[in-house]
Amino acid sequence: MSQLSIATSDKIHAHHRDRLAIVYIRQSTPQQVERHQESPRLQYALVDHAVLLGWARERVTVIDEDQGRSGSSAEGRLGFQRLVAEVGLGRVGLVLGVEMSRLARSCCDWHQLLEICALRGTLLGDAQGIYDPNCLNDRLLLGLKGTISEAELHLIKARMNEGRRAKAQRGDLALPLPRGYLRRPDGSVMLDPDEQVQATVRLVFTLFERRGTVCGVLRHLVDHDIRLPDRLRTGPGKGELEWRRPNRATLIDMLHNPLYAGVYTYGRRSVVAGRCQPGRPATGRRRGHDLESGVVVLRDRMPAYISWVRPELLIYN
Repeated sequence: MSQLSIATSDKIHAHHRDRLAIVYIRQSTPQQVERHQESPRLQYALVDHAVLLGWARERVTVIDEDQGRSGSSAEGRLGFQRLVAEVGLGRVGLVLGVEMSRLARSCCDWHQLLEICALRGTLLGDAQGIYDPNCLNDRLLLGLKGTISEAELHLIKARMNEGRRAKAQRGDLALPLPRGYLRRPDGSVMLDPDEQVQATVRLVFTLFERRGTVCGVLRHLVDHDIRLPDRLRTGPGKGELEWRRPNRATLIDMLHNPLYAGVYTYGRRSVVAGRCQPGRPATGRRRGHDLESGVVVLRDRMPAYISWVRPELLIYN
């Protein structure tokens, strides 16, 4: 911690030290938790800094339940919710984070925390100093830090999306493969070498061509006790083949996927914020109504089960 934070410790009074000092620790993704060990060391070291500021070590509480969770929202962050509750109950004299973006990257959540801290007389601290949300200058600085954290998150997401799209436009972005396909060690895509798997996938499209409805295909498969192949994606049995009962959702996913016609696509599903569910990043996606609009479409890039000459076999909208 910098000398500046020690110099500003005159903002800390006895009634602050009579309450808890909470050290909030967070990293945004499980990958960061696993690979970036220096960040948690710096964050856990804030316990010693709280002691240096005058708190008894037993009065310093560490909240680290949110490791591997994004700060873009308080939803699903039980540690942050616990922190807000403790502050609201008047039990906290100081909240420490290695930087303010650890606490929140949403202005909505950030300003709610600031307001509660101001009402309860709770201080906040980071590597640059100690702040009193009831002091105008400190409140302005804290508000600016929150705005910068939120803007930084948007910039990070924008750069990541641009990078993914650029890679997808070359056809180099590895996307999840549907049943009936496997990825070679060199990253290229191949048809599943199991002939029964290939025959079953082709049967689905043949039935759809004959019957014209998903329900018709499902009825035929169930009546004839035909199961669909599925390769395990995770776990100790990763890559092993299983045969599972067909259902409507599975068939719709197959019949929506242009990859079966050898077409590489990216961006077919846009994210609708109002449909996203907290803690479930894959939710909120909605298929577009036009395969050629706003998405990357590269034909003849993959081995195909059906010809693109007959795209009506894919209900891709």
